Amino acid sequence: MRTRTVFYFVRHADSPYLSGAERSRGLSESGRSDAQLVRDVLRTEPVDRLISSPYARAILTIQDLADALQKPIELEEDLRERQMAGTDYTIDRERFHSAKRKLYEDWDYVLPGGESSRRAQARAVAVLERLLRQSAGKHIVIGTHGDIMTLMLNYFIRDYDFDFWAATTMPDIYKLEVGVHGAATVTRLWGN
Repeated sequence: MRTRTVFYFVRHADSPYLSGAERSRGLSESGRSDAQLVRDVLRTEPVDRLISSPYARAILTIQDLADALQKPIELEEDLRERQMAGTDYTIDRERFHSAKRKLYEDWDYVLPGGESSRRAQARAVAVLERLLRQSAGKHIVIGTHGDIMTLMLNYFIRDYDFDFWAATTMPDIYKLEVGVHGAATVTRLWGN
């Protein structure tokens, strides 16, 4: 009997930015190649379930794995990326990192039309807590995004913060093991 639940967080592969296409943008050519590497890294793991953000780039990054394992990908709306700001509020490149840092320094800070760290973490962690109850002892792949992945890892281990987010790659794979009493460990399995 497995006593630890294992989450494999797969940050999506490279995806060209397209304004207004946050949910639908796919993977670049290198992103599609990296999705095959994600498949190769995880195909020998004892995966029980595959769950993803509803965003195309997250789904496509784990689709080759799902096909190889002949398992469906379950979509979870609350695993979507954090809404940093509303569509009518522009953050230029020069201010992007400082705005992101502020979101991690002040967990209640919110840009117009956006989502605070506290709020984004709460909705994503609610999914993880449900999975811990429903699928205790299972191995679950999560197709995700850099910001929301960082917030989920931070819930278990506070060291996951802005600096961690800034150092992640596309794609990236982190293995989170959660014990029956909530003790957690994180290991980086692979990244570019």
